[in-house]
Amino acid sequence: MNDTPGWASPGSAPSEGHNSSVPRPSEPADESGPASKWSSEQPPPGQWSAPTGPGPHPVPGPPPPGWGGGRPGSGWGMPPAAKPGVIPLRPLGVGEILDGAVSTLRAHWRTVLGVTITVSVITQICSILVERYLLPEPPDVDPDATPSEALEQSLESMQASLIALGPTLLITVIGTLLTTAVLTVVISRSVLGRPVTLSDAWREARPRLPQLLGLTLLVPFMCAGIMFVGVLPGLLIGGAGIALSVAGGIAACGVIVWLWIRFALASPALMLERGGVITSLRRSAKLVQGTWWRIFGILALTVLLTFLVTMIIAIPFTIIGFAADSQSLSDLFSGNNPDFGWPFLIITGIGSVIASSITYPISAGVSVLLYIDQRIRREALDLELARAAGVSGYGSEPPGNHSAGG
Repeated sequence: MNDTPGWASPGSAPSEGHNSSVPRPSEPADESGPASKWSSEQPPPGQWSAPTGPGPHPVPGPPPPGWGGGRPGSGWGMPPAAKPGVIPLRPLGVGEILDGAVSTLRAHWRTVLGVTITVSVITQICSILVERYLLPEPPDVDPDATPSEALEQSLESMQASLIALGPTLLITVIGTLLTTAVLTVVISRSVLGRPVTLSDAWREARPRLPQLLGLTLLVPFMCAGIMFVGVLPGLLIGGAGIALSVAGGIAACGVIVWLWIRFALASPALMLERGGVITSLRRSAKLVQGTWWRIFGILALTVLLTFLVTMIIAIPFTIIGFAADSQSLSDLFSGNNPDFGWPFLIITGIGSVIASSITYPISAGVSVLLYIDQRIRREALDLELARAAGVSGYGSEPPGNHSAGG
């Protein structure tokens, strides 16, 4: 079974065959021909690789295009890597991944903002309506309660918070699902430097939505199950098992973070390789293997950046919302649960829409570009992308491949 399928969107060939398409050095010339620049003793086909740097006596003249897996610029005087779209077709650095995500937003801003603003507005409207009309009132807290009563009040508050989180989380999952599906297609086109409209992206992404929904729900349920198993022994013991529950919860958090990174590339793999849910999880695990800490660092940096952007946008709108809704501000200062009115909800909702419209494309872009970067590093996907983009010097596009538009 081929466990490294090609990238369906740009149309790369299966990775088992990518070595066969890599340009090789010319055969040594015979005695009657011109002097060859290559040694008469060549490595067996399919086993040679490019040197990692210039040797003590560099060979005169540039090697053929594609030498070394299609990654020029290794010290042989070759031109920089081809860049038909938002990223150069070679292994990427952290800054290039972030810059590629931002460049996609700039290059296709109409399409990107069209989907993110639409989804964000609908998501915020649903969240406001749920918060205003469907959520139960939070329980009152008695400051003079006994320890047992305080524990009971804490459990009631936790239960109310979980109930309140459910509908909001469901709405967020649906919104993230739609934006991830469409933005993945947009980013795959932008890598090849090809235009894309919102209707084209939606038409290509729509058949993958059921599988993407299954993937989006499976991973959180898996993490919730791990957390439940971690804290369950302490809960069964009772009061003396609080420390055990805390230790189990910390251990479960470590496992959840490990799984989050291990399966971080499953979504772009599912969308671009058109596999199933389990196949995409396995593909992500294979691509992440050996580079867990690097991917963790890049994703953690992305989360931090998007959090800072969200706070920079949300804090002024929150202050304005409190100023426009004086009753909720007075409730907050008096220690009571604030009853947020329509002015506060609408103003903060506008801030959330603006923040989401900026952070959604960056998060999705980093995830997709990380997937592409890992396949370039492991499977020489840059050669196939260069052919699909029509870059000269990489040969013609292999037959049977599809364009980035599917």
